[in-house]
Amino acid sequence: MCIGYNLTKMKYKSPVLIKLLPLALIAVVLISFGQPIVVQADAFDDQINALRAANNDKQATANQLQLQADSYQGAVNALQGQMNVLQGSIDANRAKQAEVQTNITAAESELARQKKVLGENIRQMYLEGRISTIEMLASSKNLSDFIDKQQYRTSVQGKIQQTLAKITDLKHQLNAQKEEVEKLLKDQGTMQSALAGQRSQQNTLLSFTQGQKEQYTSAIKANNAQISTLRAQQIAANARFIGGAGSGPACGGGYPAKWCEIEKDAATDSWGMLNRECVSYTAFRVAASGRHMPGWGFAMRGDANMWDDNARREGIPVDSSPRAGDVAISNAGAYGHAMYVESVNGDGTINISQYNAALDGRYSTRSNLSVGNLVFIHF
Repeated sequence: MCIGYNLTKMKYKSPVLIKLLPLALIAVVLISFGQPIVVQADAFDDQINALRAANNDKQATANQLQLQADSYQGAVNALQGQMNVLQGSIDANRAKQAEVQTNITAAESELARQKKVLGENIRQMYLEGRISTIEMLASSKNLSDFIDKQQYRTSVQGKIQQTLAKITDLKHQLNAQKEEVEKLLKDQGTMQSALAGQRSQQNTLLSFTQGQKEQYTSAIKANNAQISTLRAQQIAANARFIGGAGSGPACGGGYPAKWCEIEKDAATDSWGMLNRECVSYTAFRVAASGRHMPGWGFAMRGDANMWDDNARREGIPVDSSPRAGDVAISNAGAYGHAMYVESVNGDGTINISQYNAALDGRYSTRSNLSVGNLVFIHF
């Protein structure tokens, strides 16, 4: 059983007294403490919440900038892909250009050789042309030999002329190919320059966008650092407000002496919980860590089995996945039970600290506790 502020525990049965008790008890509280207790360190929450809201806005903007950066990066990658394909084509055309040039050189060399052969033949035919037909007949063994010489001269002359024409035509074709390849390379060079210009523009936009995102990220980090500073100040303020930890036999977990070293349910804490109850201890641990602990006691919604409903109502996350610093809630029994999660083990079990587990208002701990049907409030 673990309760917050519950009048059903009072022993008086008189109807008149029961009607007067709430007002009387509130008067005692006001006389004892001077005024309703409010956690002074809550003043830090407004600053912290404002910084968190600013961080949310900055993160949203940073996310949009990241989407833009991703878009620019995609454009850069696409342009680079086009440039790579174009470069491959340029490399192939340059190889073809080199091959054509080699063929042209070979053709020119062959043309020069054939011209030399033709020149030798022409010179020979010129010398022979100075010999009269009668002299040729006289130098020939017979008429057949004369005819063979004449046919040979004609045949050699015809072949050399055909070869010259063929080589000359090949050279023209190769020169035409060379001009075509050179024009293609020039066009591809123009395309390459255009793509490089577009890529440079996209890179400039990408760099600018990433720079803006870094500014927002830096601002978020600065705000987080400020939140950490405010949390530390809040913890210190809470510690000064709550008082020193108790050292009596029932005390533990840093629970303040002014609540721990008196009889259980003899006072209410800063959040309206009865002292040395499980909810009072967990409320203290949440507030002492610098987190906001709502005042659920005076509203008579402070029993442990009401905490998870209260948290959901106020938008505080509640689920079945424990984290260190959570408040674990058991809804079993008439009042339920609240525990503070010290750590989570690798096998999913938890280590907790608590008050009033044995209904004696004392501090205790448990290790390797199975999660079971527990729910966890992420303050």
